Amino acid sequence: MKIKNLLSFRLKYYILLQIQRFKSIKPFSNQIIDKNRNQIYIFLAADYGNLGDVAITYAQTKFLNENSGFQVIEIPISQSLEGLWFVRRHIKKGDIVTTVGGGNLGDLYDQIEYIRQLVVRFFPENRIVSFPQTFDFSETKEGIKALKIAQNVYNMHRDFHMVAREETSFKLMKQYFPKANPILTPDIVLTLNQSISSKERKGAVICMRKDNEKFLSPEQNQFVIDQIHERFNEVEYYDTHINKDKLSTEDRDLELKTIWEKFKGAELVITDRLHGMIFCYITNTPCLVFQNNNHKVRETYHWIKANPSVHLVTEFSDLSIMEFFQREDFNSANMLDLKNDYQLLIKLLN
Repeated sequence: MKIKNLLSFRLKYYILLQIQRFKSIKPFSNQIIDKNRNQIYIFLAADYGNLGDVAITYAQTKFLNENSGFQVIEIPISQSLEGLWFVRRHIKKGDIVTTVGGGNLGDLYDQIEYIRQLVVRFFPENRIVSFPQTFDFSETKEGIKALKIAQNVYNMHRDFHMVAREETSFKLMKQYFPKANPILTPDIVLTLNQSISSKERKGAVICMRKDNEKFLSPEQNQFVIDQIHERFNEVEYYDTHINKDKLSTEDRDLELKTIWEKFKGAELVITDRLHGMIFCYITNTPCLVFQNNNHKVRETYHWIKANPSVHLVTEFSDLSIMEFFQREDFNSANMLDLKNDYQLLIKLLN
């Protein structure tokens, strides 16, 4: 997005934010604040059709409920304007504000980045924790300018804490956001365990990107698909993106259960999506993983590489792909214990 368009969005959003200040906050009219407890708020909670982001929100809510004695309150991203004023009216000393993890720290998803900056500006007296993120500011003129704006916001807050989900992002956060006290943990979805299943595994599921993050060439992608159809009689296509918006909590839980059950019924999943790989791991599903066009897949794989059910292709070759599909069966293994890797994050919440 051009900077002038970004600025117009910022101006438009700011005007709407000020108007909302004087309106009733209907989306949160039924939200009960427990006055006997502190609250943890989750901003940017995904209520749209990216199941990776939906799973992050689901896992973050579960993680906060299990690792703090606070009341956890989600602020859906579609209700950010109302949510900022709702939280400002109720927030008190000792409450914590969080923003969801993911891959939206940067100029690619600049509207989400702008809302996160608003959150940081809105609550200068409370601890704010940005859950595990990928640093994704581009080296374009727009990206460099967006990074400078982000530095001015994040480095000014006295109690802002940034969490990276891979080593490259951690190093970049320490370089550009040193006052945000960066720490390193795995993606928050890796705290989930959805491996219990009695289903018989049959066939393959293809869960591949069709966007600008895709790394495979069209020819390589087609070669992989051809090999899958030669190896399996039953092949299904299932993406982590669905065409739905403003999902309720019940809708989100149902969509996650559906894709997890789909994976648990497959002999093999083929994916180049980060959360395609993570969903395979948490459901104990064998998978063949291809990299995307940045570091987030290969570096997230670092956390789970000791599990033989997840096979990452680091260098594409027709021969290696053919040899992989010639296996009689595919590896499956128990999940690893990653609890210790989240201890620094848990300390921030208590």
